[in-house]
Amino acid sequence: MEGRNTPLRCASKEDFMDSSLTSASPVGLLSGAWDAQFADLLGAAGEFLLLASPFITRRVTTWAGNCLAKNSYSAQLRIICLTNLKIESILSGSLELHGITEMGRAFPNFSVIHMPSLHAKVFIADNERAIITSGNLTDGGLRKNCEYGVYIRTPKLVKEVRHDFEGYAQLGAPLSIEEIEEFAGELEGLRVTYQAQNRRLMSGLRTKFKSRLKNAEDRVLQFRAQSTTTQGIFRKTILYLLAKSPLSTAELHPLIQRIHPDLCDDSVDRVIDGLNFGKKWKHHVRSAQQALKREGRVILDGEMWRLAKA
Repeated sequence: MEGRNTPLRCASKEDFMDSSLTSASPVGLLSGAWDAQFADLLGAAGEFLLLASPFITRRVTTWAGNCLAKNSYSAQLRIICLTNLKIESILSGSLELHGITEMGRAFPNFSVIHMPSLHAKVFIADNERAIITSGNLTDGGLRKNCEYGVYIRTPKLVKEVRHDFEGYAQLGAPLSIEEIEEFAGELEGLRVTYQAQNRRLMSGLRTKFKSRLKNAEDRVLQFRAQSTTTQGIFRKTILYLLAKSPLSTAELHPLIQRIHPDLCDDSVDRVIDGLNFGKKWKHHVRSAQQALKREGRVILDGEMWRLAKA
């Protein structure tokens, strides 16, 4: 049995001998370690690569970068890294920003998108290959934990997964490598303090630390605000959801809140002249609906909102 500290390596044909996946399989199950299949996917990308994972560590990005460097198309690959800049993940080390920035510096068409609701782990190469798994881009997620997933080589299905996630990515906040590096620097002292504390004592942390933590969380919200308005985010999200099926406002609300939990805070009410007019984020959603309706992009059919016909 390989030791826990065995270096990650790129795939070889022998790696697939005991897997349900063979070179001819359209779909194969991934159980246990799946680093070989992931390396195979990295090597197969010719024009597009999506890496969606809320947890990403530097050791894995270094290894993945080495695998990609062997890909003759790596210089032209459009790479999207979709992740969740959750402060606790960064402070605990389960999301290592320096690993992401190093990878971003190595590949010219590399972009990062912050998506606060991201929990899925999905990896796509062109319209040819996709991995959907429970495992994050961490050493544990790739090799050590009990994970499960599928490796898909059916172009029609892969194309559908890609379409879904490219649309989903458009709802997030794009960040430059420089912004991520600056943010990582801002959090460095906070991270050291956090990791020095016993997790069981987090509720009793000093006020100063809590204040710094709140400032860091506000900084993440600034990333969301710099590219568009809250209404703009909700407008895109409504169009994204209605493209799947017509929905009532009551059905839209929980779906939007699930995608944008940071913008849909139920504790914040809209108060005018002392009167409470309900949740503030729901008013933003209503404004977005009405704006789309005025533009002729959506229609209200009874209680159901639907996309207007082109």
